[in-house]
Amino acid sequence: MDFDDTPEEAAFRAEARTWLEAHAPAHVAPRTARASGGEDWVRRCRAWQRTLYDAGWAGITWPKEYGGRGGTALEQRVFDQEQARFGVAAGVFAVGIGMVGPTLIAHGTEEQKAAHLDPLLRGDDVWCQLFSEPGAGSDLAGLSTRAVRDGDEFVVDGQKVWTSGAHHSQLGILLARTNPDVPKHRGITYFVVDMATPGIDVRPLRQINGAAHFNEVFLSGVRVPGANVVGEVDGGWGVTLTTLGSERSLIGGGMGGTAWPHLLELARSHGATADPLRRQDIASAFTRYEVLRFLGYRVQTALSQHRLPGAEASVLKLAYSRHTAATADLAMAITGAAGTLLGGEDLDEAWRQQFLGQWSSRIGGGTDQIQGNVIAERVLGLPRDARPDKGVPFRELARPAR
Repeated sequence: MDFDDTPEEAAFRAEARTWLEAHAPAHVAPRTARASGGEDWVRRCRAWQRTLYDAGWAGITWPKEYGGRGGTALEQRVFDQEQARFGVAAGVFAVGIGMVGPTLIAHGTEEQKAAHLDPLLRGDDVWCQLFSEPGAGSDLAGLSTRAVRDGDEFVVDGQKVWTSGAHHSQLGILLARTNPDVPKHRGITYFVVDMATPGIDVRPLRQINGAAHFNEVFLSGVRVPGANVVGEVDGGWGVTLTTLGSERSLIGGGMGGTAWPHLLELARSHGATADPLRRQDIASAFTRYEVLRFLGYRVQTALSQHRLPGAEASVLKLAYSRHTAATADLAMAITGAAGTLLGGEDLDEAWRQQFLGQWSSRIGGGTDQIQGNVIAERVLGLPRDARPDKGVPFRELARPAR
């Protein structure tokens, strides 16, 4: 494992830091702005994304012909590390830039790339991910939203749920079943869909913290052009794996408000550092933070050596979600009765939002339990669970009552 930058990496880090110090302060957002997820946050993200684009820092790993910088995954990680030192973000573009972009670059047609990639990097279009359903979350391949071909179009009917940002998205990536007569993984098609298409009904889901990041989306007779298929008809599962791999790396790579300096600031403001028992809890949190940092070095080392991260990314994602939960619980113990209040723009409120919103990282990109299974099977080599549905046409599978 390498802990130090190479000379080239150090030069890139210095360039990124100098630029950020000159431009990021003008875009600093209140600590609680992200938690609100409102239109002001979307506006801030658009402004910062356009600033990145105009200066050539958007889509660092994307090829230059698609508006990117033509850099490496390691350079992107270095830039993200430096950007994390400032109160700026382009979070509403996480799905688009972190997941849709790599997928379209790998599997999209030249027409799809020309139509979508540059507007995405400019901050013009926000994307959402229409994957999960009421009966298909962890078992995503069990989805039942259907798409039936009608001439040059597909007619889509079904329901999606826990769709982040659908209420302010212009475009979405959609999974639908186009062939129920083959095993479930083989009859899925991956679409790009315009969220303004008639028949799409977006209903925000109000969370416990009062925000509405997630939505349920109903699709009734939605017509999607055949040109919007990404990859092959019935061959969408392979495209989906590209998206899911990007999603897990995206979640596992963030530290957000659970970072050690923010926790230490909170503890000092409440006098918790003088309590010997609470000091042990704080020390445990520091240990978790350091473990995550070193897991990040493993990913960074792989990228530096031009290797795709394997087990490192899976372990990092699970460790991050567990750390998020434990640290948010500790923050509430530190704040005491004040943790039951909501509102304000102070550090206490930022941690209350972290506590209430911890499930997004523990469920998104695969639950902790699913991640444990992935690590057990693909890293430790333990036997896979029996799959009675393997090889069975989807139409013949027993479906839960809806």
